[in-house]
Amino acid sequence: MKKIIIYTQRVEIVESYGERRDCADQNIPRFLEACGYLPVPIPNAVCALDEYIERTAPAGILLTGGNSLIKYGGNAPERDDTDRRLLEIAIEKGIPVYGFCRGMQSILDYFGCRLENVSGHVAVRHQVQGGWGALTVNSYHNQACREVKEPLRVIGRADDGVVEAAECQGHKIMATMWHPERENPFAKDDVERVKKFFG
Repeated sequence: MKKIIIYTQRVEIVESYGERRDCADQNIPRFLEACGYLPVPIPNAVCALDEYIERTAPAGILLTGGNSLIKYGGNAPERDDTDRRLLEIAIEKGIPVYGFCRGMQSILDYFGCRLENVSGHVAVRHQVQGGWGALTVNSYHNQACREVKEPLRVIGRADDGVVEAAECQGHKIMATMWHPERENPFAKDDVERVKKFFG
């Protein structure tokens, strides 16, 4: 039986219907399935998160991209609340968390790292150097950090000094600014890294 990985969803605001919708790129569950997991989306509903985690008993949590944090101009406070509560639960229960793009920004913010606006990181490919070697990755973000605070540790940086990958000392938390689900085909390094991380 496949292990469950739950993944977060972005908030899309549909003005004509007066609706706020949870949704995710279909490549996210495809990526998780390619890694050997059963992907399960989780709603942006903080009131249900604790029971949701208890009932699904996930092997890991994936914090996905989309929606800037409210303090940096975003428009989805429910998304901020969901990410923060999931991180709290994960730390309490020892559940591994991998966050990419906005997911990494949520992790950085949770541990008190201030984001700043960056240029040259939207719809481009660039090099990342660090503990995982030299990587060429995609980039779709306007905000990032150049320094992190403990217990976070930098794993990789872009040539301009922007932190592109980090991990948490003392908790099983990993973060990248690139989107593994946007590679076609999925990058072998990303798949193997996620499989090793979630187990």
